[in-house]
Amino acid sequence: MSTPLKPEGKSEDIRLVLTDVDGTLVDSKKRLTARAKAAVEGLKKRGILFAITSGRPPRGMKHLLEELRLDTPAAAFNGGMIITPDLKTLSEKILPEDIAKKVVQAILDQGYDAWIYRGQDWLIRDRSAPHVDQEMRTVQFEPEVVKNFDGKFDHVIKIVGISDHKAELEKSAHELWKEFSPHVSAALSQPYYLDVTHPEANKGYVVKFLSDYFKISPKQIATLGDMPNDIDMFNQSGLSIAMGNGGSEVKECATKVTDSLDDEGFAKAIENYILKAS
Repeated sequence: MSTPLKPEGKSEDIRLVLTDVDGTLVDSKKRLTARAKAAVEGLKKRGILFAITSGRPPRGMKHLLEELRLDTPAAAFNGGMIITPDLKTLSEKILPEDIAKKVVQAILDQGYDAWIYRGQDWLIRDRSAPHVDQEMRTVQFEPEVVKNFDGKFDHVIKIVGISDHKAELEKSAHELWKEFSPHVSAALSQPYYLDVTHPEANKGYVVKFLSDYFKISPKQIATLGDMPNDIDMFNQSGLSIAMGNGGSEVKECATKVTDSLDDEGFAKAIENYILKAS
């Protein structure tokens, strides 16, 4: 069942913008466009805070933090770790070791590949597996290749199941959530990535963290995203903006819809729904 549109927020009250990264802030080639960077600078000039949240590991966000010259906390692993711009940890949500082991086995049993993120480390079993090269280009660092994950289930912050069959992956997300609830959160961060994290490691938690950190109301936070795991932050914020490339279930949960990632959807959202109203 889809969530109805929320009451429209007042853009003139927005004091912080929180955005997803892949599919939202960057284009399909994982680049920050000049217009997107100008939009962020426009927010800063108006005194509006800007922060990013992503399923990426902290090291995979570092170049964005530097390029945008951000001084706000950033949320990695969908909220599993919240870090300072110099990658110091402010908050982390670790999966119980026994649950992490069972989740990985469940993913492998379904015939999917699996990755593990432990703090700053990215562990994989096969360097030539699908999407590894793509992920390396995105996060800009090499994974650690291990024979298996034995002895690697402590301090796990995110587990990823990888498949190019989106419908099957969505079904698996529901099954994992049902089987391991209340110990995990499971949602697609990309059409081919199923992210499993601590139940409090979601983007709704990120909104709450930033609200407390900056002592502002969640209603004064605007959020932007394109995937089902962005709906949690939509539901916590005063103004939510879905990307044009997002699915219908994401758009139905937002108060506004902008253009797609390759049609400057992020920049247009900032220009039209934040800067013009502030």
